[in-house]
Amino acid sequence: MTSVQGTAVDVPTGDGVADAYLSRPADGTPRPGVLLYQDAFGLRPHLRAMADRLAGAGYTVLVPNVFYRHGRSPVVELPEFIDPEARPDIFERLRPVMRSLTHDLVTRDADAYLRWMERSPLVVDGPVALTGYCMGARLSLLTAGAHPERVAAAAGFHGGQLATEAPDSPHLVADRITAELYFGHADDDPSLPPEQRKRLEESLTAAGVRHRCEVYEGAHHGFTQADTAAYQEAASERHWSALLNLLERTF
Repeated sequence: MTSVQGTAVDVPTGDGVADAYLSRPADGTPRPGVLLYQDAFGLRPHLRAMADRLAGAGYTVLVPNVFYRHGRSPVVELPEFIDPEARPDIFERLRPVMRSLTHDLVTRDADAYLRWMERSPLVVDGPVALTGYCMGARLSLLTAGAHPERVAAAAGFHGGQLATEAPDSPHLVADRITAELYFGHADDDPSLPPEQRKRLEESLTAAGVRHRCEVYEGAHHGFTQADTAAYQEAASERHWSALLNLLERTF
């Protein structure tokens, strides 16, 4: 693994400034860009560690605080180990913040994040890749649909509500996507039941999107997040293999 350097950065948006974490190889040379979308718990040490691991594989990684309208991270104070069943108050505080991030705001913010990466001397010219976790999988899918010319690949892991029957369901952007997609679904995930997995798969196939959707047997929602009770090491390592393979094919 390449040695990395991580720094705090601010990304101007149409509605203010998003605080973010930037990790890149320490040699300072431009590398392919990866935009990493958070889970509901937000920008915190574990996500910075994930960005560092990606940077160590040779990428420049930006992790924005997508809840910046509600304050700089951490928007909600978190324990070192997150167990929502033991601390239901965490989701009680986060739920309205999550709901406030509408599709329009997601795509508008994505433009700001992608523009910042385009202008960064640490990112090579050309489209970037995306990866997202839990709610970040939705953001990854929406960004790939809203900015097809700027996204070469997009991944999502243990995402929820990706293919609902709502008129604005994220899967409905499939016909605008040109990137290659990969989704690693949690097997035990009430937020993405089998009918939604099927609807997502069928929509991507019908739109001619290059994609692969896999169910991680026995994995729970949140399986990549090592600072939570949902973490499963084997499933998380499988996710790293799938993500790095996607990036290697892309760049």
